[in-house]
Amino acid sequence: MGSEGPQVVTVHVTGFKKFHGVSDNPTEIIVRNLKEYMEKKGLPKGLVLGSCNVLETAGEGALTTLYEVLESAITSQDNEPSGSRQVIWLHFGVNSGSKRFAIENQAVNEATFRCADELGWKPQKIPIIPSDGDISQTRKTVLPVNEIVKDLAAMGYDVAHSDDAGRFVCNYVYYHSLRFAEQQRIKSLFVHVPLFYTINEETQLKFAASLLEILASLH
Repeated sequence: MGSEGPQVVTVHVTGFKKFHGVSDNPTEIIVRNLKEYMEKKGLPKGLVLGSCNVLETAGEGALTTLYEVLESAITSQDNEPSGSRQVIWLHFGVNSGSKRFAIENQAVNEATFRCADELGWKPQKIPIIPSDGDISQTRKTVLPVNEIVKDLAAMGYDVAHSDDAGRFVCNYVYYHSLRFAEQQRIKSLFVHVPLFYTINEETQLKFAASLLEILASLH
C-alpha cells in the first residue's frame, strides 16, 4: 500500500487511412495531430500518451503491421516496475453515416466486408479467429463503457454506447486487439467518430483529449 507508486496509465492510439467512400479519414488527422494538441493542452495527471499510429484500412493483409503496433506497447513497458503502469490501446475509426461519437463495447468474430478493403480483401461471413469459434462469438472490453459514455455526455459531447462495431475493418482490428489485450493483461477500447462535416476537427480533437482524461482517471 504505502510502498506502491502512483498508477500511471499509458494510452497508445491508432486511426485509419482512407478507404472506399472515405477519401479523407478524420481518424488519420486526429491521430497525427493528437500529440501536439495534448502537449499544448497539457497532459492529465497520471497519463502518458504513447505511440500514435495510422493503420492501413485493411484486414488480413495488414495483420503483421497491426501486431507489430500492438506489441510495441508491451516492449515499451518492459522497463517499468511491475504494477506501476496500466496500458490501454485506444482505436479510432470513422462511421461516415453517424452524427455522434460511439464507444464500442465489443467486437464480433465475423469478417463480412461490404466492400473490398484497401488491399483488395472482401471476406464474407468468416470467423476472424477460427479457434475462437463461430461468427457469433464476441469479445468485450473490460473498460467501463457506460461510465465513460456518461462522463463524456456530462462534458457536453453527443456520444452513445454501442454493441455493434460493424463487420468491416474496424470490427476486425478491435477483435484482434481485444484478444491481444486479454493475452497480455492490458486493455483495449474502440471509438467510432463521424466525418468532420458532421462534427468539426477541433471538437473531435477536444473529444479525444477528454476521453484520454477519463481513461487516465480509471483505476
